[in-house]
Formats: sequence, structure tokens, C-alpha cells
Amino acid sequence: MALQLRDRLRPWHAVMLVVLLAGIAVSLSQSNELTGGAVLQAVLSGLLGLVLFQFTVGNVWGYAVEYHNTGGSWTDWPFLFPFVSAAVGGAAVGVWFGSAALGAWVAFWVFVVVAGVVAVGSWLVVGYRETGA
Repeated sequence: MALQLRDRLRPWHAVMLVVLLAGIAVSLSQSNELTGGAVLQAVLSGLLGLVLFQFTVGNVWGYAVEYHNTGGSWTDWPFLFPFVSAAVGGAAVGVWFGSAALGAWVAFWVFVVVAGVVAVGSWLVVGYRETGA
């Protein structure tokens, strides 16, 4: 049984555990005293941080792995364009409004939209080429 569980655990699970524990630790370090409510709030904060981490970093990593698995290189312009667009858009919004959190939020959504447009565009180009037209 232990061998099967160890085979199922991946390094990604360790990263997620570290993120959860870091979120709990940061929340506990900001509380004035250690009470049951503070511990509950710390656990909930850690879980929220984990969900946000999984949603952002997990999706970006999934995008990179799937692109690479389909034969693409991580130095291809179609692969890099969503990252560059997100960095420029996030930095511009962050500087303009003076909010790093808003810049990060905008950067994520710029990445999502541009990656979607690139994926649809690539799909159309490949489909067009396969028809022999």
C-alpha cells in the first residue's frame, strides 16, 4: 500500500504542500495570539493561497507542458507571446495604478486570453495546412 501511494505522489504535490504550509505560517505570524480562531483563519488562508497557486501556476505549467508535448519548443514565438504579453500588460497596469496585485491579476488574464487566441489561431493554421489548400 505504501509503495502504491509513493508511486502516485509527484514533486508537484510537495510544492503544493509547501505553498499550503507557507500560507498558514504567514497568516499565523500576523496574528497577535495563538487561538483556535487564529489557527482556523490561518488554515483557510493557506487553502486560499493554495487554490490561487494551483489556478495560476498550475495552469501556466500545464500550458507549457502541453505545448512541449505536442512537439513545440519553449523558445518558439507562439509559445512565448502569451508570456511576453502578460508581462507587459501586468507591468503597465501595475505601474499605472500603483498596485502589484492588480498588475498580477491583469497579467494572468492577459496570459489566458492571449494563449487562447494563439491556440485557436494555431489550430486554424494547422487545419488549413492539412486540407492541402
